[in-house]
Amino acid sequence: MTTAPLKVGILNLMHDKVDTQRRFRHVLTRSARPVEITFLYPQTHYLSRPVPNLVKRISQPLELNQINQYDAFIITGAPIERLPFNKITYIDELHRLIDQLVKLNIPQLYICWGAMAAANYLYDIEKHQLPRKLFGVYPNHILNSSRLLTGLPDGFLAPHARYAELDYRQISAHPELILEATTVDGQLFSFRARNRQQYFLFSHLEYGRNALLKEYHREKNAHPNWDYAKPQNYFLDPIHMRAPQFKWQPAQQIFFDNWLHIVAQNKNTKYKVLVKE
Repeated sequence: MTTAPLKVGILNLMHDKVDTQRRFRHVLTRSARPVEITFLYPQTHYLSRPVPNLVKRISQPLELNQINQYDAFIITGAPIERLPFNKITYIDELHRLIDQLVKLNIPQLYICWGAMAAANYLYDIEKHQLPRKLFGVYPNHILNSSRLLTGLPDGFLAPHARYAELDYRQISAHPELILEATTVDGQLFSFRARNRQQYFLFSHLEYGRNALLKEYHREKNAHPNWDYAKPQNYFLDPIHMRAPQFKWQPAQQIFFDNWLHIVAQNKNTKYKVLVKE
């Protein structure tokens, strides 16, 4: 008997859309469990200009009346964490998407800026700017164990790349949220909703070996005269920025395997309920 694939929708908000799709396909299709991925884009992001041909070729417009077809949904990061939420052209569409995901009880994984936007909308958690970009590979400490972190040792390595952060105190004090892991300096790795299928991940665990280096060069090429932070704890030769190390590969595989397992269990539970009804 062939197992039906898990259908995962991904709202791709990243700058490097082709690389982002390649990365998510890699981390979500390595296991024996079949996964069918659909990449989408927010339609309101292109109201004042044509949708780029590349975007139309590799992804589909977000249709909120079709969200019920997915077994799980991911909202990616976006290089806009320094902008206020109300300045984002597609923020209302994003909120309507989140409402649909909550209404339909579809497991949600929010990543980096996606996690900031969702937590702000759902739980009023405030965003603030960091004094300098958090950029590099850092050990992360588990504060509260969870199914998502099962198999990860305390101090596991993961890549971080962001200019903003959510309010740690608000998250810790919120009765509906559970803080799971942070860096040694208290920067967020992940937290989850207590009674919903919602996970908020602040590390770009989907990144491959060269992704941090590519991100640095993209920013540097955009503004050659600006002083950009270099990724820390990443290169074998940090002085010359050579030989990037893929230190987070074990955490990457464990985390996404755990998430897919949770999604599959949720799908099976829904199916059993439907059969009983």
